[in-house]
Amino acid sequence: MRLKTKLVTAATGVTFAIVVGLSLLFLGELLRQRVVQTAASTDVMTRQTLMMAAQAIQVGLTIHPPADASDAAVNAAVTQALQHYLPLIDTMHSFVDYSLAVQDVTVTDPRGLVMASTDRSLLNQPLPPRMSFNQLRYAGVMFQAREVFGPGRVLDNDLTLDRNGKPLLVVHTGVRSTFLKANYEPRLKDGLLLAFVCALISMTAAAVLTNVALRPIEEVSLRLERLRATSPPITIEPTALSSKQRLRLEAEKAANQERAGKDTNDTVVRVTNTIEQLGQQMKTTEAVYTDLQANLNQMLDTLRDGVVLFSGHRKAVMVSDAVENFIGHKGGPLMGKTLSEIFKPETELGRAVAHAFDEGRNIEAHAVRLEDGREVEITVDWIHEGGRRSSSMGTLLTLRDRGSQMKLERELEVSRRLAAVGKLTAGVGHEVKNPINAMVVHLELLRSKLQVAGEGRSFLAGAQRHVDILAGEMARLDRVVQTLTDFTRPMELKLQELNLCAVAQAVVELTSGEMDERNVKFQCDLPAEVTVRADGELLRQALLNLVLNGMQAMTQDGNARGGILRIEVRREQNYAVVEVSDEGPGIPPDLMPRIFDLYFTTKSTGSGIGLAMTYRIVQMHGGSMDVRSELGQGAHFTIRLPITMPPDARTGVRQTVGRAA
Repeated sequence: MRLKTKLVTAATGVTFAIVVGLSLLFLGELLRQRVVQTAASTDVMTRQTLMMAAQAIQVGLTIHPPADASDAAVNAAVTQALQHYLPLIDTMHSFVDYSLAVQDVTVTDPRGLVMASTDRSLLNQPLPPRMSFNQLRYAGVMFQAREVFGPGRVLDNDLTLDRNGKPLLVVHTGVRSTFLKANYEPRLKDGLLLAFVCALISMTAAAVLTNVALRPIEEVSLRLERLRATSPPITIEPTALSSKQRLRLEAEKAANQERAGKDTNDTVVRVTNTIEQLGQQMKTTEAVYTDLQANLNQMLDTLRDGVVLFSGHRKAVMVSDAVENFIGHKGGPLMGKTLSEIFKPETELGRAVAHAFDEGRNIEAHAVRLEDGREVEITVDWIHEGGRRSSSMGTLLTLRDRGSQMKLERELEVSRRLAAVGKLTAGVGHEVKNPINAMVVHLELLRSKLQVAGEGRSFLAGAQRHVDILAGEMARLDRVVQTLTDFTRPMELKLQELNLCAVAQAVVELTSGEMDERNVKFQCDLPAEVTVRADGELLRQALLNLVLNGMQAMTQDGNARGGILRIEVRREQNYAVVEVSDEGPGIPPDLMPRIFDLYFTTKSTGSGIGLAMTYRIVQMHGGSMDVRSELGQGAHFTIRLPITMPPDARTGVRQTVGRAA
């Protein structure tokens, strides 16, 4: 069945149900009013009969008084007076003759014995039991309909005449239910006819109005189909969307094709299919643009270069977070601001940028020195519409810190050296381990033979001492090789949501005892929570290495002067920052490039593995590590970890990392 037919049928059915319900209410109200009217007229007849009966008793007892004062004599005199008083008999018969609902009028004594009646067969007989008419009068419509249209019965309307406070007689007016039915049927037929006509008119009107109301859908369908025909199909590369988005779009496409093949003649179905197909195109377009925007935002957030895209009116329409590092801005978003509002004309950078824009040509790597001594390269690229240089759509400004670029190159060099050292140590450790094991075995055999042969021979005791020295040196060499093996052993990150402040607090508690012994005090700046997704054990190990290095730098070579070790955790944009500072002698400038080299150390008891291992752990988490130091001013190590892990870490790839020596 077509959807339009369903809608017309549903509207007609609802209208029919409403009309039928209202008709039933109307017919029920007619029946109730008829019963009430009959009850009212019957009450009047009963009261008139009671008045005539009282008059008959008064006249009869005056003419024929009772023989004595006994109840039997009084009842006999009353009965004779009622039966022979013609006005009473005429009144009772007139009620029966002219009322369509009354069957009989009867007068009984208090015991129910008939004294006078329009039905002479009831004289001197007990009146049969009857249902009170008031019960029908005050009942519900359903009960009234059941009694009126059910089996016929006589309903009684009674009224009592008292004498000296005691009942003397009772007047009964009997109403036949079949008479009520006959009196109500003409109105019932008229009501049913009226209800049928109203239902027919209402259903016809509902059908016509529904068709008229659905007629604009035809025009809407035609316009939507023209819109869909003019909309170019959207082609999406498989890599443009995520797997969930591709599955969802494929399911929606299959569902639309299935719906389109069911009923193409139904206007409503065609409109629905067209709207869903347009909605799918909009969702696809939105998904592509959303992914592109997310990728662009992520790329801008990870760039160290400042990127600003200006419109033709020199208003910023896209600004990367790194721009704030060049202009020192901390007062809210830069989006929508003009060129002069972002780059102040009184600054060196502002004057250089304004001059570059005024020239109106592309500028490549123009160097500008800022007030704080940093050297910045400015690149300006003009975007022209359709390749015409006369019409400019916008301008792309790129700011690059040469110092940051050199630092990045140094980090790459350190990473390259660590990778090379890792490969070398892995091979060396494997090749040296087996000969060392063989040499240890033969030394133990030689030791046992010397012990047997040297009993009583003093000259062999010196050889035994040399063997012990060789064994100790080989054990030390074995520990070094084992350390190499541990450093190059591949491990897998166990990522979880971590509170970086809690990790730092745990390291402080772990080293607090040793710090007290070395007269070193902690100064911590830990906010409530800075959450990262990282390997808790490795992160704690990296931070522990920095804390121990700072502590040992302030107590090196037996110097127990101590100092303050500062640990600060904060959040900068999309990065979590941990900074560890000490008050040691500092790192000489000539040694600064080598501090992350494996086995490089200036400590008499150091292994030279801690900082190299810390650097590698930070790299595994997609972060960076910086160090600043001046002689006599201590060292400052800064770790930056992204709030969101890079894709290779999230998928749990295996990387090479070392354990604490």
